Amino acid sequence: MSREVLMLADALAREKSVDKDIVFAALELALASATKKRFQEDVDVRVSVDRDTGDYLSFRRWEVVPDDVVEVPSRQIALSDALKKNPEIQLEEFVEEPLEAVEFGRIGAQTAKQVILQKIRDAEREQILSDFLMRKEHLVTGVIKRMERGSAIIESGRIEALLPREQMIPKENLRVGDRVRAYLLRVDRAARGPQLILSRIAPEFLIKLFELEVPELEEGLLEIRAAARDPGARAKIAVKSNDPRIDPIGTCVGMRGSRVQAVSGELAGERVDIVLWAPDAAQFVINALAPAEVSSIVVDEEKHSIDVVVDEEQLAQAIGRGGQNVRLASELTGWELNIMTIEEAQRKNEEEYVAIRTLLMEKLDVDEEVADILVQEGFSSLEEVAYVPLSEMLEIEAFDEETVNELRSRARNALLTEAIASEEEVEHVAGDLLTLEGMDKQTARVLASKGVTTKDALADLAVDDLTEMTGMDGERAKQLIMTARAPWFA
Repeated sequence: MSREVLMLADALAREKSVDKDIVFAALELALASATKKRFQEDVDVRVSVDRDTGDYLSFRRWEVVPDDVVEVPSRQIALSDALKKNPEIQLEEFVEEPLEAVEFGRIGAQTAKQVILQKIRDAEREQILSDFLMRKEHLVTGVIKRMERGSAIIESGRIEALLPREQMIPKENLRVGDRVRAYLLRVDRAARGPQLILSRIAPEFLIKLFELEVPELEEGLLEIRAAARDPGARAKIAVKSNDPRIDPIGTCVGMRGSRVQAVSGELAGERVDIVLWAPDAAQFVINALAPAEVSSIVVDEEKHSIDVVVDEEQLAQAIGRGGQNVRLASELTGWELNIMTIEEAQRKNEEEYVAIRTLLMEKLDVDEEVADILVQEGFSSLEEVAYVPLSEMLEIEAFDEETVNELRSRARNALLTEAIASEEEVEHVAGDLLTLEGMDKQTARVLASKGVTTKDALADLAVDDLTEMTGMDGERAKQLIMTARAPWFA
């Protein structure tokens, strides 16, 4: 009997070129499964096979859990009862009782062989996957083996990969037998089918294709700092040269456009703009919006947005068809871009000027002339009037020292009044809203001023409503609302 077990393990290990331990572990599972069938209730069985003799022992076991957590008595035992059997036992350990081992007959051997083969297949699959991942290949090339609900199953060597429908370039007509190249998006080890998930729309795919075509990128003479895509239509990449002798744009374009055309051909004709990267945000944005010419630019660090001013005749080109050019430039640079004409920019400046002047007149209780002087000197908030160095304010010719001190005093008093009012508003905010993940006091104050004082009230808002109320970006607004709605789906 024991000799039969050893012979089976040895034969399978040699036939499948896997470690004997994998075979024995699978054999133990098969024997445990056969032993469980003796019981009508759901029990936990452990089988231990001696690697040298082939003899095996079976045990029924119960997991030790706290006294008030025993939910499945057939598999669990209360700690107080377990301690009576073994005074040294601890939680999450097991109490075991020997069982009569099942006979390893013809049916047992067949079941064991099936379990073992499955385990071996899993082990082989894991080994192939590990070997592939060790090579750190981000580009996968293979042939479409079959199509499943619009997604493509791609065979690459001994590995199968999945190119989901939503990761294909729009209007791209892929068929069985086509040779396809794609970017390795992620590895899904839990999947029963192909575990490599691919993408042909990821910006990283574009970067990797350029690395194939442009040797200077692999050598480190050039680097791609960012990429943005409208898959199948248009893309932008930002390149930087690490060698002053190399022209980054010309090198990526190649002789007569050969390099960029090769990449474009792989991407179903996607047009690629190559942009010169710049460390200065304003210059980078100007480069990213090319070929449109920019007249002037205003950077708002606090809102992480940039107002881009262009001539009327450049407006359509700067925005692009369906907003494509400005959207890609925004993704590439990481800044929110507001394109406007010179007239619109002037109008906006005038509106901002009037708004700041009105604020200062109201909060500082001064006339229009004093407020105008402050705005023209660059003051745009109460904080600046209150806390800018005294020496800077004394440089304003129109004000004497007494006026300056009075203005600073009024500004500080106004800020103190606002702070007290804000704290009172927060007092009306429910605790569940204040402690919500991602919430801060400033946002809670703004919401309270708009009548949103509970988590449920926040959960009822649309993303657009929240962005309008607070000025936060859409992604953060969506995250806050989904966090507030979490109990709905619990």
